[in-house]
Amino acid sequence: VDTNTIHVTIKLNKDHDVFNGHFPGNPITPGVCMIQTIKEITQDHVNSSLFLQTISNIKFTALINPNSNAELILELSIIEDNNRVKLKNITKFTDGTIALKYNGTFIKN
Repeated sequence: VDTNTIHVTIKLNKDHDVFNGHFPGNPITPGVCMIQTIKEITQDHVNSSLFLQTISNIKFTALINPNSNAELILELSIIEDNNRVKLKNITKFTDGTIALKYNGTFIKN
């Protein structure tokens, strides 16, 4: 944790049921799962439940396949403003390849 930036490494469970249907034989991490992961990490950091208000920008620049890239590095820049949390995320593979860029705003509960 820097002042407003969190660096987190996560490992995807390639045997999770979500990959059975998305997609058989070629598992890809669903975008909604990545957004949920980002939200949960942010909630832990701000110690509050969050609700997604807006996504101003999201780009998936590489397929996140748990068989070939199970470990992800997330960099989250968090700015708390009253009841809102503004977030910028860059998710990378361990080789430095950017897989996801995300900018959004959550509302604290």
